[in-house]
Order: sequence, then structure tokens, then C-alpha cells
Amino acid sequence: MIAEVVRAVLTTIGLDLSAKEASLLREVEELGRTIAVAKVEIAALQVDDIKDRDIPFATDELDAIVAHTAQATDAILESCEMLDAVAGKVDGEPAATLQAATTRIYEACSFQDITGQRITKVVTTLKTIEGKVAHIIRTFGRDDIQAPVRQPEATGTEADLLNGPQLPANAMDQSDIDKLLSSFE
Repeated sequence: MIAEVVRAVLTTIGLDLSAKEASLLREVEELGRTIAVAKVEIAALQVDDIKDRDIPFATDELDAIVAHTAQATDAILESCEMLDAVAGKVDGEPAATLQAATTRIYEACSFQDITGQRITKVVTTLKTIEGKVAHIIRTFGRDDIQAPVRQPEATGTEADLLNGPQLPANAMDQSDIDKLLSSFE
């Protein structure tokens, strides 16, 4: 719309413009084109996908990392307690060696707390990004933006099978695997 107004002004005024005025109007016209391109790019962000699918998926995965890290840390600490118990039953250098090893393991397990803190920062950042993108979309208004037509996502590719560990809610349990295997009989 801005570009159209500038063109209309240039056409109406004709040759009565100074070089500075013509340059200024050309810059305004370019600004209008830049804004139009930005609107299309913002529409392409698919803020609903970000808000409803991408951010929740990322935060669920990060929550799963925190949970699995906590479980692994608990198992490590339980093993350290067993080693401490054994160290209490032996004397001399073997007891000191066991005690030193378990102390190093206890100290190394502080990674779990640090990991949790860092993941919390990442989740907060993701939610901030989500909010800012939603704000941009609200500012421009969906009616002002012509979103490009989305191409359907390819399905059934080999890459779909290579998605790593599943969240507990999405993962197959042993009964699902047993049913699958029995269907081959």
C-alpha cells in the first residue's frame, strides 16, 4: 500500500521534485516493499504450529531429559551408597581408594542440578520466543498477512523412524511390542 501511494505521488508531482525529495520517496517506497516482505515472512512462521506443536514438543523433550537425568543420578547415588557400605567393611588402602572414588562420583553428580538449571533457562527462552512471535503476529494482524500455502509434509520416510527415544506418553510399551511380534506368527 505504501509503495502504491509513493508511485501515485511521484506520478502526480512529475518533474517538480528535487533530487532529495525523489530520493526520499524512493526510500519510502523501498520501506513499503520491505514491510510487505516482512509480513509474508512472519505469516510463514506458522505461529500456531510454534505455539501448539513445536514449543510444547521441545519443552516435553527437555522435561524428559530432566526426568531421565534424575533417574540416572539416583541409580548412581544408590551404587555409591553400596560402595560406601563395602568401604566400611574393609581396611587400609582399598577402603581409602573406594572412599575417594565414591567421593568423586558424588561430586560429579552435581551435573544433574546444573543440567536442570540450564534446561529451565532453555525452556524459558523458548516460551519467550513463542510470546514474541505471537505478539508480532497480533501486531500485524492475521488479516493483513497473506500466508504462503504450506506444502504437506512428507510422511512415511525412513527419517521418521530415526527419531530417537520417545516420550513416555508416545513410546511403545512391552505389551505393544509383544502384540506386534505375535502378529507375525
